[in-house]
This record gives sequence, structure tokens and C-alpha cells, in this order.
Amino acid sequence: KLHCIQFADQKQEFNKRPSKIGRRSLSRSISQSSTDSYSSAASYTDSSDDETSPRDKQQKNSKGNGDFCIKNIKQADFGRREIEIAEQEMPALMALRKRAQGEKPLAGAKVVGCTHITAQTAVLMETLSALGAQCRWAACNIYSTQNEVAAALAEGGFSVFAWKGESEDDFWWCIDRCVNVEGWQPNMILDDGGDLTHWIYKKYPNMFKKIKGIVEESVTGVHRLYQLSKAGKLCVPAMNVNDSVTKQKFDNLYCCRESILDGLKRTTDVMFGGKQVVVCGYGEVGKGCCAALKAMGSIVYVTEIDPICALQACMDGFRLVKLNEVIRQVDIVITCTGNKNVVVRENLDRMKNGCIVCNMGHSNTEIDVASLRTPELTWERVRSQVDHVIWPDGKRIVLLAEGRLLNLSCSTVPTFVLSITATTQALALIELYNAPEGRYKQDVYLLPKKMDEYVASLHLPTFDAHLTELTDEQAKYLGLNKNGPFKPNYYR
Repeated sequence: KLHCIQFADQKQEFNKRPSKIGRRSLSRSISQSSTDSYSSAASYTDSSDDETSPRDKQQKNSKGNGDFCIKNIKQADFGRREIEIAEQEMPALMALRKRAQGEKPLAGAKVVGCTHITAQTAVLMETLSALGAQCRWAACNIYSTQNEVAAALAEGGFSVFAWKGESEDDFWWCIDRCVNVEGWQPNMILDDGGDLTHWIYKKYPNMFKKIKGIVEESVTGVHRLYQLSKAGKLCVPAMNVNDSVTKQKFDNLYCCRESILDGLKRTTDVMFGGKQVVVCGYGEVGKGCCAALKAMGSIVYVTEIDPICALQACMDGFRLVKLNEVIRQVDIVITCTGNKNVVVRENLDRMKNGCIVCNMGHSNTEIDVASLRTPELTWERVRSQVDHVIWPDGKRIVLLAEGRLLNLSCSTVPTFVLSITATTQALALIELYNAPEGRYKQDVYLLPKKMDEYVASLHLPTFDAHLTELTDEQAKYLGLNKNGPFKPNYYR
């Protein structure tokens, strides 16, 4: 009896509040978090706090140095705290700092970089600096910069040119300020997306005489490098970090295993138990998605074109079907094939009312979204990244992020995964910078297996994991070096 009364009181309390305000702030908080395009990490900086462009402001850090251009140097303390939090989740970079601080493998390196500027990349930059490199940095995305982190870096003496919400013109201006400096010439490039490399090719091709190598981490940038190489225009060695084993496994398999549920929950609050889901494609991403959904009690179907992946799906306990066999009964459709037109209008027409459709693959070509923009269908924007598409008979499907990559549009990427990528980048820079003349020609290389294994080994202490060492006899029997590499280069 008592409990009921208490509960009734609370309920009344709640109703007394002006309900309009409550509701409005709730909807705002939802859309805010899912509209952040790259880093959904809380950013203290709002672009509206000061309308002057950072390019028109003269700022100096506490040491009187003004060779940077950011939003507001006063936010440095906030940024420093965020970087300290990120350091906790990036153990390998911190270990690398400890191990190599004495020998300074990057002494004399002048690195010009163009990446997302977030607390995680700040840990990478400070690691490069601790290993002896001088750095100048710009942002590779006009939205993803965390202003307070940029401030902390500028306060720490880095030449950073970046702020959140740059214009296209600002973007190239920042890159130019990094590269075009009197009395300072870069000898290493760290790029994400290939824009920095492109700019130097276009504007300062002579710089490549001094540059020892390029390290590139994104699919797009690597593609651009292979194109240059094919055309015979690549004049320095380049390291493709994107396709190293550790990054592939972590970014694709383990990261998607965590972020698929996160993206779906944030956008639709769907319950997974007992839901019927079809996952198109059973590569690394598909395997991650299926594992997560199965663990939540969903009934999972898989479509696949490759008999090997198909057999793996069957052995993992999933029903292998063609899309049109299950399209009428499933509650969720997830594409992760890297192909185009996997889900077409004919499939969308046959889906049941309320079916959720989303893409985890790399590009937005997998779901034929253009075919839904016809006069007889009504589009309703429910909230940021969530659309209802309504058929004339009242049937509706829920389309997420307009068919773009779900986990980058609607959720975050774990710092630990970024730690793997960043460590790989640091090691690739060290490798290219210290390589003897002639080891690398003017071509695009994959990271040596030995380096890949080293990145993995730096992450093991986090889990208190203990590696077994081969005895001399065992190593001889396997024909291996005791310290690795343990697998051939083609091992995935």
C-alpha cells in the first residue's frame, strides 16, 4: 500500500512540471548527438560563441608563440583534460613513448600532418613529438575538429591550423599554412584522405625532393596513391596503413561488432530479442554484425555470393538465403557487401510495415535510395538520420542515415580501436623515416608483418595477457625467427 502512495506522489510531481519544456530539451539532446558527423565526443566548443574567423585573430600561447590558427587558445585546459582521458584508452602509444624516448627514432623528422583533430589524434601527435619529430598539423575534415583539443596542442607548442566548421577556402588555407613556411621544410607526410598529398603535388612539387615518405590511413587516400603510382607520378615511397591486418580486423570486425547495436539503438530504440534480421554480406563487417545480433537473441539470415564466406556463415549457425526469400518477413535489413544495388526498389516494395533498413558497408551505393524519391512515396524526417518512407497504402519503412555508413553517422568509434590505427601510423612513420636508401622504391607498400605484430604486442598488456615464447628448438622446427614475423605476408 505504502509503495503505491509514494509512487503516485512522484507521478504527480512529474506532471506538475511544464511538460513542453521537458519534451523539447529531450528531442534536442537526441538529434544533437546523432548529427555530429565524426566525433560524437562531447565538445565544449560551440561555433556561435564568437563570430570572428580565427584567421582574423592574433593569438599567442603562454610562451608567447603565435605560429598557429585555432578558435580560442583559452580553452586549452579543457582540451588537456580530454587528451588525458584519451591517453588512458591508448596504451600502445604511451608504451611506445616510454620505450623509444631514449633513442628518439624520429629525431630530425619534420612531419606535416592532415588528420581529424580530436583527443585521440592529439595523443598521436604528442607521441611523435616525444620521439623527436617536429610537427605541423591541419584538419582533414571541416567538422571533426575538437576546438578545445586544438587549443591544448597550440598551448603545448604545436603549429596547428584547424577549427570546427571551416569553409572550403579555410580548409585549403590551413593546409597551405602547414606546408608553406619560411625556413622549414617537411620530410615526412602523414595524411588521411589524400588532400595534403594532393595539395603539395599541385602547389609545391619540388618539396618531394626532400620528402622521405607518405603514410596514408584512409581508403580514399590509398586509392589516390595507387592511381598516382599507376600513372608513374608517385615520386616517394608511400605506406598504406589502411590495409594492415590489425587495422582491418579491428576497424571492420571488432568495431562493427560493437557499433551496429549502438547505431540501431540510438536511432530507433529497437529491441533485438526475437527479431528477424537479414545481413547482406559475410565479410569482416558482416561477421561482426551477425555475432552481435545473434548474442542479443535475434534470428539472423545471411546473403552471400562467395561460397567460402557462405560456408563460414552456415558453420557459424546462420541460415543462408537469397534476399527475396525472406524480404517479406524480416524486421531489419543490414547491408555490408561493399557492392552496389544490393537492396533495390523491388525489395523495398515487398518489405513489411515498419522494417528498418540500414547500411554498414563502406559507401552509400548498397541501398538504392534514389529509387525511393518518386512522387507516390512520402518522406517524413522523424529526427536527424531517421526517415520514414511511406507507401500509398500506408506501409512505411524506416531508413537510417539515408543509406550512408551507419556507425559513423549515428554512433561513435571506440578509442581503443583508434589506438590501433594511431600506433600503426607512428610505426609506419618510423619505418619509412629510418629505412636505408633503396629499401623502399617509389611505390605503395603495406606495413611489414613484423610491424603489425609489434602493434598487436603493444596492446596486450592492457588485457594482462602473457605471450608464450618459442624455444630455439621449436623456432628451428618451424623455420621461424624467435622474435617473429610469425606469419607469411599474405596471412590475413
